[in-house]
Amino acid sequence: MTNSAVTVDGLRVRRGGREVVRGVSFEVTAGAVTGLLGPSGCGKTTVMRSIVGVQIVAGGRVSVLGEPAGSRSLRREIGYATQDPAVYADLTVTEALRYFASILRAPASDVDRVVAEVGLEEEAHSLIGTLSGGEHSRANLAIALLGRPRLLVLDEPTVGLDPVLRDSLWGLFRSLAAAGTTLLVSSHVMDEAARCDRLLLMRDGRLLTDDTPAGLRVRTGTADLEQAFLHLIRERQAARS
Repeated sequence: MTNSAVTVDGLRVRRGGREVVRGVSFEVTAGAVTGLLGPSGCGKTTVMRSIVGVQIVAGGRVSVLGEPAGSRSLRREIGYATQDPAVYADLTVTEALRYFASILRAPASDVDRVVAEVGLEEEAHSLIGTLSGGEHSRANLAIALLGRPRLLVLDEPTVGLDPVLRDSLWGLFRSLAAAGTTLLVSSHVMDEAARCDRLLLMRDGRLLTDDTPAGLRVRTGTADLEQAFLHLIRERQAARS
């Protein structure tokens, strides 16, 4: 694949004596929204941590924006939102964002921008510790958006959000991609798959397929992407038997 922002080649990760990512290979197209989907525990977060450069790997190669994953030069080029927000509970939303903006050397104006982008204007002066789960996730996403990173790695950013806000954030993701940002977004909710340019479907530490939503529908002969995913699982099981 040409124009790749991320290349993962034969990635293997072991944890507790067990291989949790098993020879995964794929590429992420620059300036597009790629969905990393699959059930909880299938290895999505581990793959994302490997791309960000904070995961010890057992084998394979991961290249990000032309550099080995974890390279010092990538620190301001990647925005990473984890499933478990690492935001200080005793700071307000604005104070927390100012703190992280100073670390990232992002312009001060970025704080107001990202607060608006994630829809936290009314909570901007609320303590992080008083936010709801969904608001907490949005604050974490806002930190990832500081500095306008070239690559956004978002681990289940819409979990716990209501449908209206979820739709709004996906609109933000699409506008970021249109402006040239590359996004890798994980989810276990299959109805979000249709919002992506390309899909990486995982199960049990392996990559089941790398395709577009339209291509996956054609390949499996179904219009429903959840059914397409189930079709691939049955296909894999039949091949093993």
